[in-house]
Amino acid sequence: MKEDVVYGKNPVKELLLNRRRINKIYIQKGFKDQKIVELAKTSGAVIKWCDKSFLDKLTEGNNHQGIGASVSPKEYTPLEEILDNIEKQGKQGFLVILDSLEDPHNLGSIIRTANGAGVDGIIIPKHRAVPLTSTVAKVAAGALEHVPVAQVGNLVQTIELLKERGYWIFGADMDGQTYYQADLTGKICLVIGGEGKGIGQLVKKHCDVILKIPLKGQINSLNASVAAGILIYEVVKQRDNG
Repeated sequence: MKEDVVYGKNPVKELLLNRRRINKIYIQKGFKDQKIVELAKTSGAVIKWCDKSFLDKLTEGNNHQGIGASVSPKEYTPLEEILDNIEKQGKQGFLVILDSLEDPHNLGSIIRTANGAGVDGIIIPKHRAVPLTSTVAKVAAGALEHVPVAQVGNLVQTIELLKERGYWIFGADMDGQTYYQADLTGKICLVIGGEGKGIGQLVKKHCDVILKIPLKGQINSLNASVAAGILIYEVVKQRDNG
């Protein structure tokens, strides 16, 4: 069994009662224990109704009793707390939003790069994106303990909130201006899209500036963690030279 999956009625119930950090709760269709279902609904965790075969695979054939939960290795940090901490320190905030990133290895790598570059926080959506898992923590190589991660329900609303707090939002896509020609000083939030898909169209519309990374070869896109590393360290370079 994967170390970040808890299964069975009583273990999952204890998670819910003790308000442990839960990424997703998987409930088999036709599950009868309504008390646990109600606890799940009020927990704020994402609930996925699924077939028995899905839970069998998730728990590697163990007796899951129709329910399982993926557990985060670290607590998420409320976005407001991240923003308040930046202001208390008198810093020019530097944030990264990851839109629909689905590969835990990419997320872990970006968190590791973010720590090295002094990023103040990472923001990920609750839905259609990889949450914090043991794989993410392993790839991050200890950086997860030092980079606060906020999980939000709506990226567009989050972007508008950041704008109200004085942040400029820079999205990464292929139809923007060359990244090193943009002014990336000041309060910055980079938006990096998921593997293959890039940033969503609605999210893109709410960005202030779109940045592109010029590609000279035959491929037309970069790995998400590589693109993030290039843009993150361009911000570092401009700040150091400013």
